[in-house]
Amino acid sequence: MTTRRAFLRGLAYGGAAGLLGLRSRAGAAEPPPETTRIRLSKVPSVCVAPQYVAEEFLTSEGFTDVRYVGEKGAGVGGIPLAKAMGAGEVDVAMNFAAPLVVSLDAGEPIVLLGGVHVGCFELFGSERVRTISDLKGKTVAVPQRNSPQHTFIASIVSQVGLDPNRDITWLEHPPAEAKRLLAEGKIDGFLGFPPDPQELRARKIGRVLLNSAVDRPWSQYFCCLVSANREFVRRHPVATKRALRAILKGDQLCAVEPGRGARAFADRGFPGAPAYVRQAMTEIPFGRWREYNPEETVRFYALRLREAGMVKGSPQKLIADGTDWRFLNELKKELKG
Repeated sequence: MTTRRAFLRGLAYGGAAGLLGLRSRAGAAEPPPETTRIRLSKVPSVCVAPQYVAEEFLTSEGFTDVRYVGEKGAGVGGIPLAKAMGAGEVDVAMNFAAPLVVSLDAGEPIVLLGGVHVGCFELFGSERVRTISDLKGKTVAVPQRNSPQHTFIASIVSQVGLDPNRDITWLEHPPAEAKRLLAEGKIDGFLGFPPDPQELRARKIGRVLLNSAVDRPWSQYFCCLVSANREFVRRHPVATKRALRAILKGDQLCAVEPGRGARAFADRGFPGAPAYVRQAMTEIPFGRWREYNPEETVRFYALRLREAGMVKGSPQKLIADGTDWRFLNELKKELKG
């Protein structure tokens, strides 16, 4: 029964790929992956839904052992995930742009392969805060220093001339606690990843200061990128390209069938009201991986985070040492859509 169910799922996903114009003749002609095991991260954010939807595509790409790793830093995202990837605990995964730039600057042995989508995070302020500049001298809650929330907020306030090290009072609280404190008016800033923004807006908690899906310049740069362990890429270039192709197909499928992404997210056991998860899936601009430049994303965040004192290297050096766009460029030609 399990084999039949998997077979039927494979037919369904294969049909979806055909309808989306995502079949790749080159993929069929490629040699099989050098390894049949692939380890991705398990991060509780709807932003990462494409890599959960990608499980069936990974199977069709020749991976027979697909694992989602959620222990230690791999289940947190951001810099902890980059460290886990650099240590060889994760092979390929989606991660957030700003902490990836910080991780490259710190010398983590990872490689950025391509962008997936823009616009998933939203910055909320209390009733005392009407603009991002109003956060000067205020309290902002983040799970911990160097978390995705911290690095994104640091880049945001640097963009408007604030010093995140001197002008912001950082408090460390998990997201659930931070949302409660914002509702009670005990903090002034909170950055949420889906489905947290959908919940806060529905409950009319706080004021949206920035929505990265629509507000420039943030809406012009990738929020999430695909990265990989450097040694994995060196030893397994065919597997790397096949894994990236599967995630990009997952991204495209999330755009046209958001319900699949919502189900894939729920199937991982993550918390979140189904209504907010479904809403997030329709609001995140999936399926636009061809439209934006991942190299410009690295350059943008490197400059912002350098202003914030969190990055020392130049954008050119980070791009030269920590990116490899050859697989993405090949897939742009091969995947028609």
